[in-house]
Amino acid sequence: MEAGNLLRLNQPPQRLVHSRRFSHSRTVTLTVNASQGEIRYRGMKPRREWIADWVSSNDDLVRSMPIYVGGLSLLAVLFNRTVSGIAPVADASSSQSRADLLTLGLAVTNILNGLVWLSIRPKSISVVNPNGVECQRIASHLPDFVISELLWAWNSLSDVTCCKSLVIVYDGKCILQTGFAAASLSNGSDAVAVDSNKLIEGSLYQGVLKSASQSYLANLSLYPGKSELPFLPSNTQAVILQPLGDKGIAIIGGDTIRGFTSSDQAWITLIGEKLDATLTKVI
Repeated sequence: MEAGNLLRLNQPPQRLVHSRRFSHSRTVTLTVNASQGEIRYRGMKPRREWIADWVSSNDDLVRSMPIYVGGLSLLAVLFNRTVSGIAPVADASSSQSRADLLTLGLAVTNILNGLVWLSIRPKSISVVNPNGVECQRIASHLPDFVISELLWAWNSLSDVTCCKSLVIVYDGKCILQTGFAAASLSNGSDAVAVDSNKLIEGSLYQGVLKSASQSYLANLSLYPGKSELPFLPSNTQAVILQPLGDKGIAIIGGDTIRGFTSSDQAWITLIGEKLDATLTKVI
């Protein structure tokens, strides 16, 4: 019995990392051998969606297929009436004429549907290069550990998300402006400074502090409040307004429409809470 226990103790520990059930009762399990660094995969691989891949890679052909089907249907009806010797004038008493009329209606519907599919296309979303200059302005009165945490937040956001601009206003002052900013009209190489007083009086700032919750402007060009953010590059695509307690706000600009995912938003909320806890100690 003791030897059996020793054998069990000497076995390398195994840890179940992930187990997920796919359709058709298929299970995928990934096991990691902690002592030997081995990774073993057991189970069937997830099935590849061949039809979805083919449709996405042949988008124009798929959108045109109703037109081809409708056109062939029209030709088939005309060919059938020509070969069968039926009078070209539709006769309501003839079952063949009624069937042909129904077929013609369906064929025209297919053609019109194909034309609609070709005319309506989803707008492609692409990453843009910010129209502005790079800058990094940090309040000089902040302690070193606060500056380090602010820079950590910027580096984390710019590396992991689509963030290209970060502005933090706290206690009525702009303590951080980094990343891309709008170029000054007087000197194109200088960045537009953040007017804290004007920003605080704006509806965006007041709305975020009043709601005490994050505000996500997924497509900034559609919001009239864009004029309250003149310090951001003119082609900023998306903005997250993250409150820092009741004393400040973090403005995060992205280079992609709807570029911030739900996970990014939740993570930014946690970063905002951490920054607020740090800034409260010194400001």
